[in-house]
Amino acid sequence: MSDHVTFHDLTQTAEIPEALLQRTESDLSVFFERVTPIIERVRTEGDAALRHFAQAFDGVTDPQMSIKATPEEFDAAFASIEPDVLEAIKYGIDNIRRFHEAQKPEESWMIEVRPGIWAGDRNVPIDSVACYVPRGKGCFPSVVNMTTIPGKVAGVPRLIIVTPPSPDGTVDAGTLVAARLIGVEDVYKCGGAQAVAAVAFGTETVPACAKIVGPGSPYVVAAKRLLSDRIDPGIPAGPSESVILTDDSVDPVLAALDLIIESEHGPDSSAWLVTSSRRVAEGVIAALPAHWADMDEKRAGFSRAVLGGRHGGVVLTKDFQAAVDFTNAYAPEHLEILTTDPMADLGRIRNAGEVLLGTASPVTLCNYVLGPNAVLPTNRAAQTHSPLSVHDFMKRMSFARVSPEAYPEAARHAERFARYENFTGHARAVSAARPMPKLEPR
Repeated sequence: MSDHVTFHDLTQTAEIPEALLQRTESDLSVFFERVTPIIERVRTEGDAALRHFAQAFDGVTDPQMSIKATPEEFDAAFASIEPDVLEAIKYGIDNIRRFHEAQKPEESWMIEVRPGIWAGDRNVPIDSVACYVPRGKGCFPSVVNMTTIPGKVAGVPRLIIVTPPSPDGTVDAGTLVAARLIGVEDVYKCGGAQAVAAVAFGTETVPACAKIVGPGSPYVVAAKRLLSDRIDPGIPAGPSESVILTDDSVDPVLAALDLIIESEHGPDSSAWLVTSSRRVAEGVIAALPAHWADMDEKRAGFSRAVLGGRHGGVVLTKDFQAAVDFTNAYAPEHLEILTTDPMADLGRIRNAGEVLLGTASPVTLCNYVLGPNAVLPTNRAAQTHSPLSVHDFMKRMSFARVSPEAYPEAARHAERFARYENFTGHARAVSAARPMPKLEPR
């Protein structure tokens, strides 16, 4: 396979080519067409459709596969997991839980807006949330941690996992181990668009949920959008993407290592090295083949496809400010800042899902064990969206109370608003027609 790396020299222009900002999920029209019949079949056939698609898409050989993971499957997963992997899962769970517990908002707050007028918010968990854990290009107990821990911290009463099955009809052992350690044992074997449809409509086995969170392929993203009138699709989280932002201070061999991280997820990922240093740009291109040669062949192939394609490679800008401008326009899911003073440069970034600072903070660490959530907005959604958090598993209810003493003044102003906007019913409700109890003289 070719070691070609896409290279864009922008040193002679101030314009950012729009094509460089595109992702594989930028145009979902073809995916909408493909997932529409899948959604309809799940809606009408329920479990039978899930078993059909498990055979068609996941290679499951048992036509009677149990859709829900059994307690025995959880036990078998614990028996098979390597001790060092179990230790790593527990380490990640502990750090991620600590971070999200600190993030949890207080149950309620209230202020006295004016004498006798109180108003506040109450934070309550969403009734039911499905956590999507992908499987197509690997096994991801890390995604179990990132999606279910904030839900548990938030106190969601019904928290479930949907994940594609293996060809033998089982769920990845690490996924089941992480789920049980966190306290989630409702794990359902369905993936892709069919999983989104299952939790949107409900089937004989899979419960309908109010919301779905977690990253997925363009098929999953398309299904979420099509079903957004049935289920809250959560933050837009599609195929992985990253920007490695550097000045001239970084070792190109190290920068090349970090450029590979998100590019190895799959050919639908996006990954760019953005730098104002020609030395770094050329050094990264030269360093990549040696890294690929030392990787698993499948993952190296994914990385080569991304970094040699339309959605990845190396961008050289005329100066560092231009590199920052490109990064903000791209609004990456993951951003690494590898510069002389990354903390100072953090203040120049407006749009990114997460920002990792310095050469000791590669994306790998945050994907697994640091604590902040690694389920992040993709496809430029970081311009308006935030990382997955405890807040995504909760909702706010505003509340207010007005004392009889404060009522007359508030009612007078509200009646004026209502009459100006021609809402006569609103106005009448706060007019002299309202039979308010008379205040006793003090």
